Amino acid sequence: MKQSTTTTPTLTVVDVPDPPAHAAEPAAPVRRPRDILVKLAAGWLILIVLLALFASVLPIPAYDVRIDRPALGPSLDLARLLGTDALGRSTLSRLIYGARVSLAVGFVSVLIGMVIGGTLGLLAGYLRGVFEKIANILTDSLLAYPPLVLLLALTSTMGSSLRSLVISLGLLAVPTFTRLARANTMAFAQREFVTASRALGGRRLRIVFREILPNVVFPVASYAFVMAAVLIVAEGSLSFLGLGIPPPSPSWGGMIAAAKDRLATQPQLVFIPAAAMFLTIFALNVVGDRARRRFDVRESAL
Repeated sequence: MKQSTTTTPTLTVVDVPDPPAHAAEPAAPVRRPRDILVKLAAGWLILIVLLALFASVLPIPAYDVRIDRPALGPSLDLARLLGTDALGRSTLSRLIYGARVSLAVGFVSVLIGMVIGGTLGLLAGYLRGVFEKIANILTDSLLAYPPLVLLLALTSTMGSSLRSLVISLGLLAVPTFTRLARANTMAFAQREFVTASRALGGRRLRIVFREILPNVVFPVASYAFVMAAVLIVAEGSLSFLGLGIPPPSPSWGGMIAAAKDRLATQPQLVFIPAAAMFLTIFALNVVGDRARRRFDVRESAL
């Protein structure tokens, strides 16, 4: 008989090359162009706010003092860095002091509109019923008038001053914040923490201001940047029509209006304040859009 032989399989070891060292490291996060744009916009806003706040301590002349011949071009001297205006005053100084007026009108008016309109929207969105109907009638009545016509009527009645401008623009912002706060209040009123507070016997006003308000304030405040940009444009329009801050107090719209007749011969007198206004409005819109995406209820629910 033949003796059966069995063969055992042999294992072949294959050398696998080690992965490169850089493959094991996590990829660095790619910085999107939109993030860079938001940072640049925030940096511009911080710069403008700081210049406006500390304008009185900066080494620049007063905005109403003549320093040289009219309509001079830019030079290396700080006072004449952007040239002089039609009366020989420093354009840089008037631009910085004008930022005070434009930013004060924009942000203070937004604060007035946000407080009044936000309160109305909170109460209308939670209490509903008769209070909601009254709030709707008030907002619809203000929205029925064209904004520029309403501003012209208010400023003509109250006179041209910083206070009248702030009050008029603040009233113009009330309907927008009322509707925004009402919509967010209605969304948060259906959440579990509000239902639990109601089941525990919490009063309606306590629920509104202790439970709903802390959640509504961020979506409403995020829209304040966009609304401030709109009101700065409105203030510039009024100043261009001669109903803004009376001279010699500067504002960006007033500087554009004062130099409009020299556009063909000295265009820098118009382009410099117009560029400052454009960059500020653009930066407010960029930051406001990012804040809205961060805090909006509809965006966070997606």
